Amino acid sequence: MKALLLPLLACTLPLAAHAADIAAVSPSRLDSVLESGQLRVCMTGDYKPFSYYRADQTFEGIDVDLARSLATSLGVKPVFVKTTWPTLLDDFSRQCDVALGGISITTERLKRVAFAESHLVDGKAPIIRCADQGRFPDFAAIDQPGTRAIVNPGGTNERFARSHYQHAQLTLHPDNVSIFQEIVDGRADVMVTDASETRWQARLHPELCPVKPDQPLQYAQKAIMLPRGDVPFKAYVDGWLNLAKANGEFGQIMDRWLKQ
Repeated sequence: MKALLLPLLACTLPLAAHAADIAAVSPSRLDSVLESGQLRVCMTGDYKPFSYYRADQTFEGIDVDLARSLATSLGVKPVFVKTTWPTLLDDFSRQCDVALGGISITTERLKRVAFAESHLVDGKAPIIRCADQGRFPDFAAIDQPGTRAIVNPGGTNERFARSHYQHAQLTLHPDNVSIFQEIVDGRADVMVTDASETRWQARLHPELCPVKPDQPLQYAQKAIMLPRGDVPFKAYVDGWLNLAKANGEFGQIMDRWLKQ
């Protein structure tokens, strides 16, 4: 009988250890959000139409409305935390429960964080002065000596610029809000950013025109940034997003900002 019990104990020990590991897992962020009554949301506030930090120190944009909808579904208050693209991941890990604002899913970010299901497919496209459309019909014509390219630091725009420009002169501009005025005023010739932003900025600045935004230079998906490994919290956010799409709320938010 003892000989029969030994193999059985050997089989049950790994199961017991696994159960202990599960019990040791930290509580989900979902629990802490519900307990605190707050959803802390990191945003750069410099990326229209996704997030913009107004002079009155409030945020507006597509992802601001989405964050408020998510907080409402949880029965908590959204608390917005101003961050920057270079410090986004560090600020998120220290101060926030989610991060939004036109954030693209990248392999570098996936090494440190997780993402909800993508809610927007986008890609990179140049934006130039409309007067230069004959000079810059495509990216090959843009990437030439004498072209003054400009980019904001710390995000996917800078990574694209550094990996794709071979000949153009590249300048970093620290303010993503005023960067398009640099092109309007003739101090720069082109910026490559997400196609959705090029369309939006062309509406704000009639002097500017996107270059082939329907044929993006690089595929990208935008999503809500989440803590890595938190399965219950991700399941909730994905479930909320799917319901918001099904009941029309998501479409209403998108239309409010993209069909003006």
